[in-house]
Amino acid sequence: MRASRLLSILILLQLRQRLTAADLAAEFEVSERTIYRDIDALSAAGVPVYGDRGPGGGFQLLGGYRTRLTGLSAGEAEAMAMIGLPGPAAELGLGAATNAARNKLLAALPGGGGALADRMAARFHLDAVDWYRGSEALPHLPRLARAVLDQQSLAMRYESWQGVRDWAVDPLGLVLKAGIWYLAARGAGKVRIFRIANIEELAIGEAPFDRPADFHLANWWQAEQVRFESELFATKATIRASLDGCKRLAAQSPRGAEAVARADAPDAKGWRAMAMMVEDSDHGARDMLALGAEVEVLAPASFRRRVGALARTIAARHR
Repeated sequence: MRASRLLSILILLQLRQRLTAADLAAEFEVSERTIYRDIDALSAAGVPVYGDRGPGGGFQLLGGYRTRLTGLSAGEAEAMAMIGLPGPAAELGLGAATNAARNKLLAALPGGGGALADRMAARFHLDAVDWYRGSEALPHLPRLARAVLDQQSLAMRYESWQGVRDWAVDPLGLVLKAGIWYLAARGAGKVRIFRIANIEELAIGEAPFDRPADFHLANWWQAEQVRFESELFATKATIRASLDGCKRLAAQSPRGAEAVARADAPDAKGWRAMAMMVEDSDHGARDMLALGAEVEVLAPASFRRRVGALARTIAARHR
């Protein structure tokens, strides 16, 4: 543990050039006294590290000194893919390993590598959570990530729109989609999608399972999205929208944007007719009503009636 911390201190000093004992103590969650002992140990090992007292002081390496002791630990190697995603990495319980791997990679770069990374980090930021939505509570996510990596089976209690039931599954992967984490797991004879926030209880088995040799998470997820959307949005509706309605519809979803792009020419009042794949359900009707009076459903009759009935219910409640 201490040897790993000494190497990490050395790499941080190489990257950031000057750090105080308080900086290092906060980084490694140890006391400043421990940091002073670590600095003494580095000096005794021949590392040219020295400190300046007073305001603006701190520890730094003798100019030009570089270390090549940058080998990655097993945990850091696992975290390599998350280097550009510090937020999701922390949610998965890989935050510390990701930071360590990033620092070791930067330390291996020619001079200026650390400054370049700092410049990029100061100018680009990834926020995966959608507007008007807070982050979900995900107490099980770090343990799930470990189970996925170690190929350990799970027993979990899960709540879906159909109710609560117990599942025995083999976790195959985790997906972050629009700020929401999902688990891809084999259970009851097929690979399924589980929203991690809906997992109420979780127990991890001890015996590892055999991962399907032909399973590729990214390819499976893409195919599953196509299948899900084609089954969900299975009704072809004819609608008409005003100029403002077309703008709202295009912003609402990719399906809306595609429908607007293929819409007929505007009529005398500026309204355009178009075909759009919809979900013929109350949920689909709510999507239409979210566009206000700028959109009208023409067909099919069942969907038009559904939208009209929901609109009348809303109007009755607001009299």
